[in-house]
Amino acid sequence: MNKTTYSRVRETLYEETLDNGLKVYLFPKPGFAQVQAMFTTDYGSVDSHFRLSGEADVTHVPDGIAHFLEHKMFESKDEPVFTQFARYGASMNAFTSFSQTSYHFSATDHIDENMRVLLDFVQDPYFTDENVEKEKGIIEQEIRMGEDNPDVTAYYGLLKAMYQKFPLRIKVIGSVESIRQIDKETLYRCYNTFYHPSNMMLCVAGGFEPEPMMDLIRNNQKAKSFGPVSNILREYPQEPAPVAKRETVIKQSVSQPRCLIGWKDKKTGLTGESLQRQDMLTSVILDALFGQSSPFYHQLIDDELIDQHFSWEYEITPHYGYSLVGGNTKDPKQLEERIQSFVNDIATKGLPEEWFGRCQKKMMGWFMTMFDAPGQVTRYFTAYNLRKANVFNLFDALSELTLEDANARLREHFDSVQCSTFIVLPNR
Repeated sequence: MNKTTYSRVRETLYEETLDNGLKVYLFPKPGFAQVQAMFTTDYGSVDSHFRLSGEADVTHVPDGIAHFLEHKMFESKDEPVFTQFARYGASMNAFTSFSQTSYHFSATDHIDENMRVLLDFVQDPYFTDENVEKEKGIIEQEIRMGEDNPDVTAYYGLLKAMYQKFPLRIKVIGSVESIRQIDKETLYRCYNTFYHPSNMMLCVAGGFEPEPMMDLIRNNQKAKSFGPVSNILREYPQEPAPVAKRETVIKQSVSQPRCLIGWKDKKTGLTGESLQRQDMLTSVILDALFGQSSPFYHQLIDDELIDQHFSWEYEITPHYGYSLVGGNTKDPKQLEERIQSFVNDIATKGLPEEWFGRCQKKMMGWFMTMFDAPGQVTRYFTAYNLRKANVFNLFDALSELTLEDANARLREHFDSVQCSTFIVLPNR
């Protein structure tokens, strides 16, 4: 077990790759009662075309199957998984995104028992024709509920407007039509491909001793058998630079309009430090422009054009990246025009040094406090690790950013050719 101490944040990381390929990362935090564990597979909704090394043909699976598989992992031939966690006082959940599937628990007691439950249920799939058919009805209801949610509609509508070919334009959950194509055999094919320990990682943070915890994990994994390690070859379509559609307006049963504006990254294919740097740089810019401490945000609030739900987001992986900003508004067209005019003006004049410096320091402060929350440690460490980046390098990445970097990124990223707008109007 390798041990690395990061003196800046007074954290120690223990890591080991087990014989079956599982990568384990432990962050013991003396004095903490809570323990958070996250068991993650490098598998998300965009991974619908794949093959293993040595195979000639590409497997194409229905949209939404990664999320469907996450649901079915909670199926057990014996006692329900949630009942097992409840017995040991743990809060447990899971999520599927475009790029990962994670199962996590939080507990202050019976940590060993909860860890065994986590490892065992994720590594013991139980799919039958009957329980797969039953799940289709449950997920179909979830899909239809999302169709009535204006925030979900706007978010996925904007991604579909931005991307012409890349599967970000497809909802993580899939569609009613696509999930009806899922069967037991296809679920096992995806499980055996993406849930092999060599494609997974376990991150644990909080109040525990590292040696006994690693022994528990080693012994648990030694008692199980897995197939041979094989490289997963994923295939993605080549995404054209321009957006699919510049503006989309729909009507829905909402009390207040929504407006989201997004910019698709030109620079993709980044990993490690270069990805981390672009993530931090773009996030500082977005916070300086649209964060709740920005002058522009307060102008929009004072003009009653937005409310407190107005927000920004930046997402980046080696295969894609995008920014979005927006929320509720009484006048979507005016909000769109104000944002576009503001961005163009700042890109021309340059970001004020005071704005940049304030948001850079704010994010550096966030980094220093992040390690006080085991849940944040597991979340951010996992996300960056999947992108071949180290969360401990964030502080240096942030401190090395310059105003010149920010202005160059502003002009490069906030390009009208890369921009789409999605508006939801009341259906009346």
